[in-house]
Amino acid sequence: MNPLGWPGYEAQLARARERSGGAESVSWRRRRHAVVITFDFRFLGGSVGTATGAVIEEAFTAARAAHLPVVSMIATGGSRMQEGMLSLRQLQRVARLCAVHRAAGLPHVSVLCDPTTGGLWASLGAGADVVVAVSGAQVGFAGSRVRPSDDPAYTAEGQFAAGTVDLVVPPDDVDSTVATILDVLTRGDAVPAEVPRALGAQELPDSGWGAVLRARAPERPRARAYLDDYFDERVPISGDRAGGVDPGMLCGIGLRMGRAIAFAAQTGTATTPAGFRTAARLIRLAERFALPVLTLVDTPGAANDAAAERAGVGAAIAELFATVAEARVPITTLVIGEGGSGGALALSSPEHTWITPDAYFSVIAPELAAAILKRDDVEALADDLRLRPQDLVELGVVRGITDR
Repeated sequence: MNPLGWPGYEAQLARARERSGGAESVSWRRRRHAVVITFDFRFLGGSVGTATGAVIEEAFTAARAAHLPVVSMIATGGSRMQEGMLSLRQLQRVARLCAVHRAAGLPHVSVLCDPTTGGLWASLGAGADVVVAVSGAQVGFAGSRVRPSDDPAYTAEGQFAAGTVDLVVPPDDVDSTVATILDVLTRGDAVPAEVPRALGAQELPDSGWGAVLRARAPERPRARAYLDDYFDERVPISGDRAGGVDPGMLCGIGLRMGRAIAFAAQTGTATTPAGFRTAARLIRLAERFALPVLTLVDTPGAANDAAAERAGVGAAIAELFATVAEARVPITTLVIGEGGSGGALALSSPEHTWITPDAYFSVIAPELAAAILKRDDVEALADDLRLRPQDLVELGVVRGITDR
């Protein structure tokens, strides 16, 4: 095909076919558990033209008919210059195919090989449910010939740091990683997650301030310990897809006795806007695949510095509140440490929240409440706030106190 009458294009296509052994830059194959789309960079740099778009559509159509996930193995320089705007319009075609596939409730996993640049990164690649990048791969909207520098931002690792890639893995681990992702995404049963057992103290605190000190103790078990104890295997989901990552919000999907359960867990730090957005993204992903959700609450509160305000912390918390409220899958919450204000409540189930004996939940930290109320008796104020686990049960804020 030569829709623009581009000089020498037919000869370029002939050479590309001879070099690659394929008819186009993309091919697909139906395997047992997925339809796999594969790019060949030897064919005009893996570029996409009108015929390529037709092949991609054929693959998605076959996957939808067989009710199978799609795996996109991408290696491309972007749109094919020799077909002009007809090539660029394939991005809309691909976006529509991804949207129809998503509406059918079917997973799409993209694997970003070296290189993945241009419009296909911004459509087929970044638009997948889970994005895996090959370590060291060149990844970015701008290709090497048009970008201003060789900044690390244009790498798999740079994209991971920016929150647009879920995992970066060595080439030899790609197949096993994708197989695990497909496995957990296709095990949804929408049955509520079991409440984790308490790993720390078993006795209840005598005072409100005692509860606060115990929750802040360095030796108290944190989220990673709870996730290790609860799950047999985990697949991380990282980044808010808007340029941010919060290391203090651990998200992913785990296997527990054969069941797949999505999780979002705070690690004891102030949660940033990226953390709230990542948790909201995780819950929406779980909803698509009927995965129950487990949330672990442990934060002194939402980040409240100027950077957080500029990044839209209020809007990010509102988004998470709405996502939890609208979720069509069961959400189970365990407060395992500090439950500080709205930053903790946003991650909590309205009906199915539990607490450990070494945790507390409060409208605000006692010290901040004292500053607002102009009181000096912080310890007495902690009692007045009724933030102990047993107080929260009596008030109906939590359903119960978990034990070993």
